Amino acid sequence: MNLEFLNRTNIDMKTDITVEFVTKDAIKKHEFKSLIKKSGFDGSQESTCLLHEKKVLLCGVEDYDNDNLRPAAAAAVKTLKATKYKSAKVLVDNKENIAAFVEGFVLGSYSFDAYKTKKKDKTLKTLSFVYTQKDFKDAIEVFSKAVTTADATNFTRDLVNTAPDDLYPEIMAKKAKELAKENGLECNVLGKKELKKERCEAMLAVGRASRHDSKLIHLAYKPKNAKKVVTLVGKGLTYDSGGLSLKPATSMVTMKMDKAGACAVLGIMKAVSELKLDVEVHGFIGAVENMIGGDAYKPDDVLVSRKGDTIEVRNTDAEGRLVLADVLDYAQDKTNPDYLFDFATLTGACMVALGQYTTGVMGHSSKLKHDLGKASKKAGELTATLPFNKYLKKQLKSEIADICNISNKPYGGAITAGLFLDNFIKEENKDKWLHFDIAGSAYTESPWDVNVYGGTGAGVRFMTEFLKSVK
Repeated sequence: MNLEFLNRTNIDMKTDITVEFVTKDAIKKHEFKSLIKKSGFDGSQESTCLLHEKKVLLCGVEDYDNDNLRPAAAAAVKTLKATKYKSAKVLVDNKENIAAFVEGFVLGSYSFDAYKTKKKDKTLKTLSFVYTQKDFKDAIEVFSKAVTTADATNFTRDLVNTAPDDLYPEIMAKKAKELAKENGLECNVLGKKELKKERCEAMLAVGRASRHDSKLIHLAYKPKNAKKVVTLVGKGLTYDSGGLSLKPATSMVTMKMDKAGACAVLGIMKAVSELKLDVEVHGFIGAVENMIGGDAYKPDDVLVSRKGDTIEVRNTDAEGRLVLADVLDYAQDKTNPDYLFDFATLTGACMVALGQYTTGVMGHSSKLKHDLGKASKKAGELTATLPFNKYLKKQLKSEIADICNISNKPYGGAITAGLFLDNFIKEENKDKWLHFDIAGSAYTESPWDVNVYGGTGAGVRFMTEFLKSVK
């Protein structure tokens, strides 16, 4: 679908259909109110009504807030995709709504059909946004940035949705190199030999039963006169069987999504470099496959992390935190960040606490959590903070090692996982670090908001919005 952003001289341009977003009150004053009444359309949020003879698609919104316009635009484009219309037009009256419209239409129209032998014809070819106000130059810049961010989100979704036999650690490293070449990034990849040299024994243990070697990937975007240095770390479990603490069969389905944190980092690096933000950004990814076999790491093993701390393994399905422990330590040694963020589909407990739509945010700095909350609100992603406390930290105590990889109690699992990671954050970086648990928000089997079946690209929009605000 081709998107175009036009000035107000194009208000009367002819397209196959015009999309209008209407409230219940607006229906009462609409020129087609009699026809609308006969159709039974009441303007409720995200409901749609096609008036074919008038060449109009109506989509209901509670009000014109971005949080309502965004999913309404997604509902509208899904309706359009089911028709034979080739071109559509949307009038945009407010610059503040542009990004919401773009994200709704672009993200809502996403589909992943790489494995379909019979692909659906995409009839809708052109979507025209016609801006009705005078400040067109400023508006088209907003439009361009929104398209870049939405495209980076869909890029992330494609990676998450790719089957595990088609995207394993070596392929993830290849994808990173391709992105680096296309976007002018630096890229360095550590294989088994280099990881051994770096003493990343916790990460290597997780991946040693796989036929695919683990990879630590480092991407860097370095503009001139960067305002700040930001380090991103992503969990890249290209597939997670649970290891010897094997997952139930039903829980293993969708575990291709366990690489969503790494994919988000790649998507953010794509967005940042294409937006040409004046922030230096480093992306570190631990790409690993957690499998079973004679060489698998085991419950009761004691691993030595890159930091030097010993870790008692009580559950091999708590593997992501072991990978992140080494990657976080490596990333802090290689950069001197003003901000340090990690993204991981880390715990089912986060979904128990917050539901499947919300990213859990953990860290020490109240200000940083507040700033991130503002960015996520503006970006249209749901986040909520989960508080650390000293009592939960005690539950990671091991009798035979420095720390245990799971809690000794079955409660507060998302927070104890975050506290495990906190053990590997250097003291000088404690207030610069936030952990994002995207276990619930990164993947869906039931469409919601602008998300369709599969990967959602969680983290890309809110982190890009945050980085745009860095001073």
